[in-house]
Amino acid sequence: MSCTHVTSNPAGLGYVGTMSNLCLRHLRLAAVIFAPLAGAVAAQDMPSDLVTATLRPGWRTEAGTQMAALELTLAPGWKTYWRAPGEAGIPPEFDWRGSTNVGSVVYHWPKPEVFDLNGMRTLVYHDRLVLPVEITPAAPGQPVSLRAHVALGVCQEVCVPATVDVTGDLPLEGTTDPEIRAALSQMPESGKAAGLRGAHCAAEPIRDGLRLTTRLDLPAIGPDETAVIELSDRAVWVSQADIRREGGTLTAVADLVPPNAKPFALDRSSITITVFGDRGRVVEVQGCTG
Repeated sequence: MSCTHVTSNPAGLGYVGTMSNLCLRHLRLAAVIFAPLAGAVAAQDMPSDLVTATLRPGWRTEAGTQMAALELTLAPGWKTYWRAPGEAGIPPEFDWRGSTNVGSVVYHWPKPEVFDLNGMRTLVYHDRLVLPVEITPAAPGQPVSLRAHVALGVCQEVCVPATVDVTGDLPLEGTTDPEIRAALSQMPESGKAAGLRGAHCAAEPIRDGLRLTTRLDLPAIGPDETAVIELSDRAVWVSQADIRREGGTLTAVADLVPPNAKPFALDRSSITITVFGDRGRVVEVQGCTG
């Protein structure tokens, strides 16, 4: 089995590269978890419509971007993963290289569900996902044609890799799509909306990278909070965060390991901290101060 890794270029379009630490670690962990089920995979009749994808063309915004969406429909009972899958799973990867007049792509992720499997916590979507994608045309005011190749992991009692392809021409104007609007309304709360008073972080070198400690002055959003730390550089592997709450402060500690397994310079503005709480509350904090 081989694994390719889609790495974002400055325009956000992606290209197929070599296996990254992130991909390798997820595959090794998945192999540990699901190796005992290998016989079940062979014996199980996989649904013919395990995952299907369509492009919702959307509309041009006042800013001149195109708000479209990828719609993924899974077979009943199956799930796929958020951009950071958690302790086990394969993160989705997107390749837009066949598109025309695309300058950059921004994903507006709806809140995922926290799902526990064999004592490991993952972040998933069940049955259906409408993922809004905001396209900035390379040539403003000109038509956009999209071609996307998407690689993702899908799971029920077993997990399998899957790929889908979507193509479509986007309208220069278009009409507001209620499905895309609904997905946009399901995005995480901002830190400001949730009462964030400050986000501070400190990094210390470890043998194979950095250890990052973040402290959020944030009111509790539930009795069983979980925090996920991400970097804009997806080649850097990020461990599950160890968290503790002391009154109005939530502390999360995670290890960051780059492909060369050495300490590195960290751009604090590139850090995203997402806190998952009770009853579906999710708060996203972008950046932190030293």
